[in-house]
Amino acid sequence: MTETVVPTTDDELRDYSGKAVTIADVEAAARRIDGFAVKTPLLRHPALDERTGATVLIKPESLQRSGSFKFRGAFNCLNLIPGEDRPKGVVACSSGNHAQGVAASAGILGVDATIVMPADAPRIKLARTRAFGAQVVTYDREKEDRDQIAAALCADTGATFVHPFNDPAVIAGQGTVGLELAAQAAGAGHSLDDVLACTGGGGLSSGIALALAHKSPETRFHTVEPADFDDYKRSLEAGALLSNTRKSGSICDALLSEIPGEIGFSILRQLASEALTVTDEEVLDAVAFAFTELKLVVEPGGAAALAAVLHDKLPIKGKTVGLVLTGGNIDPDMLSRALSR
Repeated sequence: MTETVVPTTDDELRDYSGKAVTIADVEAAARRIDGFAVKTPLLRHPALDERTGATVLIKPESLQRSGSFKFRGAFNCLNLIPGEDRPKGVVACSSGNHAQGVAASAGILGVDATIVMPADAPRIKLARTRAFGAQVVTYDREKEDRDQIAAALCADTGATFVHPFNDPAVIAGQGTVGLELAAQAAGAGHSLDDVLACTGGGGLSSGIALALAHKSPETRFHTVEPADFDDYKRSLEAGALLSNTRKSGSICDALLSEIPGEIGFSILRQLASEALTVTDEEVLDAVAFAFTELKLVVEPGGAAALAAVLHDKLPIKGKTVGLVLTGGNIDPDMLSRALSR
């Protein structure tokens, strides 16, 4: 099937930098990605309800185009690049999911994409990014600065940098997950008490929290991070941006951001409820549970919210809870590791 891209109007080609994200931006992003992003379903499974004693509604963004929610924000952002700048291409930094989202979006829009990725990124993410047509530049995440590499590439070519999370257009695109979740839950007759989503730089979480604040204001939103990379939890508790001291060391590669994004943090410090953390062992349990019980393939970082629910990080018995499975790009060896436990 041939896809037709609807041209972005001149008034939409505005400079987002330094501006807050509004619900109008999220709603505009929903219109922009319509017909390109998958409107993922909202699922309920008896095994999960029985395990938790709650009504758990699953938003499986692992079924999204390119394998994660990242396609939403990338496609929205690339659509807002002025026509005269598109021939110069785009550059992005990512461990793999934003990489694939940008690469897939660039392919649809006819834009060249170069992605800076850690050399130790999951093989499937490296391979899929290249398969979408992007050029991949690898780096050592312990010794090299990906932002400096990306900045040099942009300086050389004039390409537009597409930040994985600290960009209002990206956040607006990710917020469409929250719009859909709220509408689908309401349509099924459910009132959401809590919603959980994995959190790296905060693009998805801030977008969802913003959407829920307007479409389901009684719902509490919770970030979920790897236990040793809880920069968002600590930052929210301190009321100031705090970084992680380590750059690697968790199987949740998609969530290993060095520091929260300023834009997302400004949203979440107002709208987020209790921040949660999960261990790698708990995440592996969640990956296995998703595969064996829910029949869904989920990568470690993408299973963080499920891990929080399975391991009682939040009292939810008797409540109605929504959670986002954010990505399904898992290496076969990692899936085997989870299933062999």
